[in-house]
Amino acid sequence: MSRTFSTALAIVVLGCAALGAYLAGALGGNRNLPFALLTGTALGIVLQRSRFCFLCNIRDFVLHRDGGGVLAIFVALAAGAVGYFVVFGSWMPVPTADRLPPDAHIGPVSPALALGSFVFGIGMVVAGSCISAHIYRLGEGSPTSPFALLGAFIGFALGFQTWNTLFMADLAKGPVIWLPHLLGYAGALAATLGALSLLVIAVLWRSRPLPRGGEISAARAIFIERWPPVTAGLLVGAIGTFAYLRFAPLGVTSQIGSGARSVSGAFGLLPETLYGLDTFRGCATAIQQFWLTANGHLVLGIVLGSFASALVAGQFKPSWPTGWQVWNGLSGGVLMGWGAMTALGCTVGLLLSGIQAAALAGWIFLLFCTLGVLLGLKLKVYLAK
Repeated sequence: MSRTFSTALAIVVLGCAALGAYLAGALGGNRNLPFALLTGTALGIVLQRSRFCFLCNIRDFVLHRDGGGVLAIFVALAAGAVGYFVVFGSWMPVPTADRLPPDAHIGPVSPALALGSFVFGIGMVVAGSCISAHIYRLGEGSPTSPFALLGAFIGFALGFQTWNTLFMADLAKGPVIWLPHLLGYAGALAATLGALSLLVIAVLWRSRPLPRGGEISAARAIFIERWPPVTAGLLVGAIGTFAYLRFAPLGVTSQIGSGARSVSGAFGLLPETLYGLDTFRGCATAIQQFWLTANGHLVLGIVLGSFASALVAGQFKPSWPTGWQVWNGLSGGVLMGWGAMTALGCTVGLLLSGIQAAALAGWIFLLFCTLGVLLGLKLKVYLAK
């Protein structure tokens, strides 16, 4: 595929996204839908250009001492936290003990959260990427991503089967801890930025020096080369703030969970009652029609934006999957789906949006998901010997 044709096709894809946003607003009767589609498109471009993948970033740091990707995550968390606190102060000037900010992903803290996060981390290693990365890699033609997302769908369905047991044993007693309730807005933001600063210092100390870019054209730097960590982090943080302000916190598993819940119910595989599930904050799994949800439009936009970006960069390279790619995608996806269902979110909906919202649950997810990744990487290296 020639560069000229690829660029022309990318322009058509972006034009379709813009047209889809117009039609969603004009025909859908929901003003959030066009914003969600365009936000997803912008996010898909940023994720693809920056290679923003939680597993890949951690793996590069652990195995190769390349801290650029991890720094991008921390910058995104810091930028988003500042943006979220500006929104919080406007919507709810005083963080009173009996109130939480509207729609923010502030979930319960419990051993079930730790377990789900840990299993999700292992699943990322097996599948080769987190769920959000597999979504944007659909736009690159990844042979593994469709099976990873199918596995996540199955994992959510399995999560519904274990939900009531975990709820009765643990989740019902998990406290919802929002840091501004304990520290106030100023203290919570200072604690968040302070913790992230310490993590950044630790990464810089452990990393080998970041490579300096050579003399390249502006066009190549924008459309071909990987975007710098700080640029990527700031853009992801800004998009997360915009999404929360306009329609909902960023999250990519809500639609997968909703679909799994619909299909499970249709086949009589859904428990008659899912205790307390719809009362918790996080990536909701309520049954909804894809074309009527902001999350569905966000996910569609991520794929379209990534596809357009990959076309221009010459990185759209579809291939036929191997047996191992199918197996790794499915098995890792199942683990991620079950983990996301149990934890009420993934690396975007809980880690990113949760920490930005000053939810302690987001930090718990970060800790135990990272532990799962580290164990998974150790096992992978050991089995490869």
